[in-house]
Amino acid sequence: MKRVPDDPADSDACREAALTLLDAAARSSGALIKRLIDKGYDPQVAEDVVMRLVDVHLIDDEEYARAVVRSCAGRMLGFRGTTMELRRKGVDDKLAQSVAAEAREQGVFEDAAWQLGRKIALKTEGLELQVRRRRFWSAGGRKGHDPETLRRVAHELFDDDDGER
Repeated sequence: MKRVPDDPADSDACREAALTLLDAAARSSGALIKRLIDKGYDPQVAEDVVMRLVDVHLIDDEEYARAVVRSCAGRMLGFRGTTMELRRKGVDDKLAQSVAAEAREQGVFEDAAWQLGRKIALKTEGLELQVRRRRFWSAGGRKGHDPETLRRVAHELFDDDDGER
């Protein structure tokens, strides 16, 4: 049963709820506002409480976004998959694009694609080359990698002179 606050405009109770949520897991300001509203707090009160937490540096959307990008890279996601994950986690679209673009420039998604390619190559060892390629392209597409990066990785891992690597 969902617990509704006694007074949806009670900023002290809203702040306590926000701190409890932050204690459980890091969140973006957008996700925290949405969660507080879902708990029954007035939208303006929730926004005011969260903005105060941002002002006192208990919430840092940019640092949170960078942490999400690191997590996505560890899961071998590409640029598109990472930006979708950032949006899903309530990060502002402009910030999500900026942080993901920075990671792209640093080669984070290229490295993730290579890691994915090596993993698929090991898992599919012994299968027909066409099957291996198809599985790599499918996995790369699901994880949000761009076709050009997938093409480079596939060429190196699955198109060498011997026919297999």
